[in-house]
Amino acid sequence: MSTKSSIEWTDVTWNPVTGCSKVSPGCQHCYAERMARRLQAMGLEKYRNGFKVAVHESVLKEPLAWKTPRFVFVNSMSDLFHESVSDDFVRSVFGIMNRATQHTFQVLTKRPDRLQSFNGRLVWTPNIWLGVSIESKEWFARLDPLRESSARVKFLSLEPLLGPLPGLDLTGMDWVIVGGESGPGARPMKANWVREIRDNCQANGVAFFFKQWGGVFKKRSGRLLDGRTWDDLPLREGLRPRRCSLESASRPAR
Repeated sequence: MSTKSSIEWTDVTWNPVTGCSKVSPGCQHCYAERMARRLQAMGLEKYRNGFKVAVHESVLKEPLAWKTPRFVFVNSMSDLFHESVSDDFVRSVFGIMNRATQHTFQVLTKRPDRLQSFNGRLVWTPNIWLGVSIESKEWFARLDPLRESSARVKFLSLEPLLGPLPGLDLTGMDWVIVGGESGPGARPMKANWVREIRDNCQANGVAFFFKQWGGVFKKRSGRLLDGRTWDDLPLREGLRPRRCSLESASRPAR
């Protein structure tokens, strides 16, 4: 089933794949892994194998039944381009997204090499947004396969942001999401890292979305940057983007 999401930049999550494996330091305190273990302990059939990769054909057609347009985060509990997901299943997921054009699907991966091998074999309807995760400058190489993809809207998830990103080249990017790590063992994020990325986005006409400061108690830290929230979305035909809104109260970061 889809789940109404508390993630600030989407409306619902859709998980035809669950489970993953760690590929870089940003995965160290994976929220999806913690959640999968919890759901396994609760006896949910979909998570009977914990965080091992599993596909769920039973939920594939769900988006076709949703009449109201919504933002759909695809596989918040996995990575569609994980090596354990068959080529045929990846194509099946894309087939549903191609048909459900009333929705905007947000696909995020840390496996751009496999994405690159798929690119010419998939149909990239305009409602499919594609992003890669980059947590530090050591992973800038993930940008090139994204740029070379046929997705109409391309975005970066800089979460958890683990260091400054000097020289981040936003050529070809439409949207940037920034967020600090949250939960047990959360690694700190510095305000100047975030401001540098925001300024880079503004200088290059890229929509900037600040998700959270993070921390062990992320609600206490909030999501204000310099006294305001930043909720920009990229433009898409037929979509009215949300714009960054002002907050009356501020909890400045140090």
